[in-house]
Amino acid sequence: MSESENRRGQPRWTLDRKSLELDVRRELEMPSRRLFNRRVLTLGGLTMLTGCTLQDDASVNTFLEKVSRMNDRVQAWLFSPDRLAPTYTEADITRPFPFNAYYGIDDVPHVDESTYRLVLSGRVTGKRVWTLDELRALPHAEQITRHICVEGWSAIGRWGGTPFGAFLARAGADTHAKYVGFKCADDYYESIDMPTALHPQTLLTFDYDGQRLPPEFGFPMKLRMPTKLGYKNPKHIMEIFVTDTFPGGYWVDQGYNWFGGS
Repeated sequence: MSESENRRGQPRWTLDRKSLELDVRRELEMPSRRLFNRRVLTLGGLTMLTGCTLQDDASVNTFLEKVSRMNDRVQAWLFSPDRLAPTYTEADITRPFPFNAYYGIDDVPHVDESTYRLVLSGRVTGKRVWTLDELRALPHAEQITRHICVEGWSAIGRWGGTPFGAFLARAGADTHAKYVGFKCADDYYESIDMPTALHPQTLLTFDYDGQRLPPEFGFPMKLRMPTKLGYKNPKHIMEIFVTDTFPGGYWVDQGYNWFGGS
C-alpha cells in the first residue's frame, strides 16, 4: 500500500495491485459450477470457447476459473477513488425497496440494540467496542444510489450513516493493511480491499430513507458501497477486522468474483 494525494490535496491510499491479485488467485477456489447454468451454455459455444465438450469437466472448470480470475484483475485495475457511482433524487427512489438475502424474511436476525456492541479487531490500535448511540453520533452523510444485484435486478435507495474511511481513521485502523473484513449476525461474512473501504461513497449506514435501518435492511448497520454489487454489502454487522490475510466471503467462497464491482 502506498500513500498519495488526490486532486483535492487529501491523502488517499493506493493498493499494490499485483500483491492483491496474487492473494486472490492463491486463496479463491474454483468457481462452483452451480453458478453457471449449463442450460445456457450450448455445446457449440463451449466447444468454440474452450475446445472441449460438456462432459470434459476439468477443461470447463479450468476455463471458468480463468474467466473469474480475469474479472477480478480487470475490476481491480479499473477501480479508482476518483470514480463515483451515479447519484439520484428522492423522486427516483424505488418504493417499496425490495428485501433480499440468502434466507427468507422470516429468518431475518433481530439484534438487541440495548446490548449491541460493534467489535473492532485485527490491525486496529483502538481495539474497543462501540455502542450504536456512539456510532450514530459520528459525522453524518447521506446518499441516494442504486443497489445492483448479481441476479439481474436493481433498486434505488436512500442511505444514511457515517463515511467508512473516516470511521476507520477515528478507530485507529491501519489503512496500510490490504483488507477489511466483516462478521454479521446472520452468519454472513464478507471482505473488501482497503481502497474500497476508503472510497468517498462507502458508508457505514444506520438509516434508510430517513428512518432507523429496519431489520430486513440490515439493522443495526449495513455497509453501503454503490461501487459494488449487492452481495459485497454486508448487513447486521457485528465485527469489523483489518488484516493482511485474504478473508474471502460467503458467496466468494462459493465461486463469486471477489471484487464484485458494479
